[in-house]
Amino acid sequence: MKAKSQAGSPAPARRKGLTLAARADRHKLYEKSVQNAEAEIDFVDETFRELRGRRASWLREDFCGTANVCSEWVRRRRDNVAIGVDLDPEVLAWGRENHLAKLKPAARDRVRLVQDNVLTAKTRHVDVLLAMNFSYWIFKTREAMREYFRAVRGNLVRDGLFILDCYGGYDSFKVLKERRKVGTFTYTWEQASYNPLSGEMSCHIHFNFKDGSKLNKAFSYDWRLWTMPEIRELLAEAGFKRSIVYTQGWNEKTGEANGEFTAAETCDADAGWISYIVAER
Repeated sequence: MKAKSQAGSPAPARRKGLTLAARADRHKLYEKSVQNAEAEIDFVDETFRELRGRRASWLREDFCGTANVCSEWVRRRRDNVAIGVDLDPEVLAWGRENHLAKLKPAARDRVRLVQDNVLTAKTRHVDVLLAMNFSYWIFKTREAMREYFRAVRGNLVRDGLFILDCYGGYDSFKVLKERRKVGTFTYTWEQASYNPLSGEMSCHIHFNFKDGSKLNKAFSYDWRLWTMPEIRELLAEAGFKRSIVYTQGWNEKTGEANGEFTAAETCDADAGWISYIVAER
């Protein structure tokens, strides 16, 4: 559900009577509560330079959504180029209007958004390819996931890196709701169902506002919950030489994640965790 913001929108005086939910833009809410494009690109930049001894210039983001990350990439350096691939024309149009349009013309010219299937999209070979926010979990079988990983490998330069994220922990297998205050609204992550026999799960994102209005199921996901060992095995089967897991650090004083990721081979059996996986072509 998305409040209209283009032609045909109510006049400002009439909009004052609308609820906060009716006036909200679900993509902006998502970016405020879920994405941190600056921190994500920091990790990509630093990790690529550490592992490859050079800077990455060409980046492709699969399931790119609003192209927030692509836009951040081209802001970093004048020679950075980004390719975003997504099947949804609505979200790509939103990204063009709300992110690309705000870039300087020279930077905007270095972003290419492609409406296509990530399994078949052929683009220039890139230094680094991203699949974030667990979007690749849309592939529910080993065969389909292996096919996707092979397609990724085929779109990388010889020393390219594939960077993706993963979450887990014993709470990830539960039906639950987690709420978090974000500025003037409340973000809710709902794991609505999980089938332990197939690994399939359905999840939703809801937004609640201080006037009592709600955006229920602003985003919904039909996924398979993949475990870290399964993902790393499939990366190897797809031909990647090595995969490295970067786990998130923890601030003991605040009891919260500190946003710093370091390479690790073990981690605690916590209720929930988020990690990056870096696969070397």
